[in-house]
Amino acid sequence: MRTGIGYDVHRLGDAGTLRLGGIDVPGAPRLVGHSDGDALLHAITDALLGAGGQGDIGQHFPPGEPSLAGIDSRELLRRAARLIAAQRYRVSNVDATVLAERPRIGPSLPAMRESIARTLGIETGRVNVKATTNEGLGDLGRAEAIAAMAVAVLEEDVA
Repeated sequence: MRTGIGYDVHRLGDAGTLRLGGIDVPGAPRLVGHSDGDALLHAITDALLGAGGQGDIGQHFPPGEPSLAGIDSRELLRRAARLIAAQRYRVSNVDATVLAERPRIGPSLPAMRESIARTLGIETGRVNVKATTNEGLGDLGRAEAIAAMAVAVLEEDVA
């Protein structure tokens, strides 16, 4: 069994649709990033790579790489999962927390869990996503950004 931790933060833009956890979330503009800016999926991707001893998301998917401009972060997560599978590991579970003042994330959590589980090819019950605020403190508290942190547990794939 191996465990990894991931963290990501992206600034909120002026327009567009917020993409978080692989779904579109109403009530906030998009996150700014080289890809689609999905901070939650980036944190989970980093957690998987860390658990597998595979470095971090920036090593595998550099932010200046032209072929990754605007890429759907679900694809980055799929690629990380394939790297882990090549090492003969599988995702046991993922636990993540989104830090955002706005929009209210709670109503979107079940859809995020389903999207993440589907992307990883695991049961929805193996994915947990929570949301909290930053109590008005800092960039996150002023609703200028959204952050996410995640823990992933891998187990040996003996099949």
